[in-house]
Amino acid sequence: MTISERTTDAVELLRRLVAVPSVSRDEAGAADVVEAYLRQHGLRPCRKGNNVWVVGEQRADGRPTVLLDAHIDTVRPAPGWKRDPFCPTLEGDRLYGLGTNDDGGSLVSLMQAFLHITDPAAASGFPSAPNLIFMASCEEEVSGREGIESVLPLLPPVDFAVVGEPTAMQPAVAEKGLMVIDVDEEGVSGHAARNEGVNAIYKAVDDIERIRHHEFSRVSPLLGAVKATVTIVNAGTQHNVVPAECRFTIDVRSNELYTNQELFDEISQLLQGRPVARSFRLGSSHIGSDHPIVRRAVSLGLKPFGSPTLSNQALMPFPSVKIGPGDSARSHTADEFICLSEIEEGIRLYIELLTQV
Repeated sequence: MTISERTTDAVELLRRLVAVPSVSRDEAGAADVVEAYLRQHGLRPCRKGNNVWVVGEQRADGRPTVLLDAHIDTVRPAPGWKRDPFCPTLEGDRLYGLGTNDDGGSLVSLMQAFLHITDPAAASGFPSAPNLIFMASCEEEVSGREGIESVLPLLPPVDFAVVGEPTAMQPAVAEKGLMVIDVDEEGVSGHAARNEGVNAIYKAVDDIERIRHHEFSRVSPLLGAVKATVTIVNAGTQHNVVPAECRFTIDVRSNELYTNQELFDEISQLLQGRPVARSFRLGSSHIGSDHPIVRRAVSLGLKPFGSPTLSNQALMPFPSVKIGPGDSARSHTADEFICLSEIEEGIRLYIELLTQV
C-alpha cells in the first residue's frame, strides 16, 4: 500500500473510533474496534483488559525492540461543542470528533507505520528496521493502573519507545512528571466571637505562602523549573466556629533533574502540616541527545523540545520519545479536530524515523 492509501485506511479507522465513546476506564468498544481491525489484517493481537497490542516478527540479528504506543481513551467532552463529539465530521482537511487529535491521529498513524514496516511484502525494503511492538493502551488520561503499566511485564524486553501524542511531529525528548500532595493542617476549634482556638486555615495560609515563594534550585534547560501549585483548599463547618482542620492540595510538576521522592522531601521541610503524596509513580522522563532515535529525528530536520504535558512516558522504565501528528493545544477542547494532511505526514515521518534506528 502507498502512503496515500494508508492515510485513507487510517482516516476510516479513526472515524469508526470516534463513533465509539471511549472515556477513560470505559474503552472496551474502542478496544474491540482496534482488535478486530488488526485481525482483519492477518495479525494476532493480544489483549489485557482494554489494552490491545501486537508483536511484530522478531528479527534474529540483535536489533533493538521498539514499543509504539498510543492511547485509545479520551476525556469527557468539554463544554462548548458545536458538533456532535461522537459523530466524525469531515470539513475540508479537518476531521472533527472527540479524540481525533488526542490521541486518535497518533494511534492510527503509528498503526499504519507498524503495518507498513512489518508487511512481509515490504520488509526487505527496510533492512535497518528494528523489531516493533504496536500498543493501543487504555486509561492514559487518568494514568490508570489498568493501562499500559499492567501490560509492560507481558511484553518482550523493550529497548525504547515511541509514544504517539500530538506534538506537530516534533520529538519531545523530555516531559514533566506529576505528583499530587495533600496537606492536613491541625488546629483547635473555638468560638469565632472569642479569642480562642487555633485556626487551621491560618496555619494553611502560612504553608501555602511558603510553597508559593519557594524556588527549586535545579532548573532544566529543556523543562525549566519545577512548578508547585496549590489548587484545592477545604476547611470549616460554619461561620462562627474556628476550624480545627484544613486540607489543601499541591500539584507538583517535576523536571528530569528531580525524583518525586526528592521533591516530596524538600516540600515537606517547608510545611507545618502533614503532607501525604498520592503517588510517586509519575516521574519526569528524559532521553539523551545521543540516543539513536533522537539522532535520527534531528537528521530528518525535526527539533527536539521539552513537553509540559504528561503521557505514558511517565510509566515507562526505558527511554522514550514522544511524537505525533496534531497540536497539543487542541487536546481536551471543544470541536477537537485532526487534519488529514497531518495524519499522512505522521505516517510518512514515523516510517522514516523507525526504519533507520
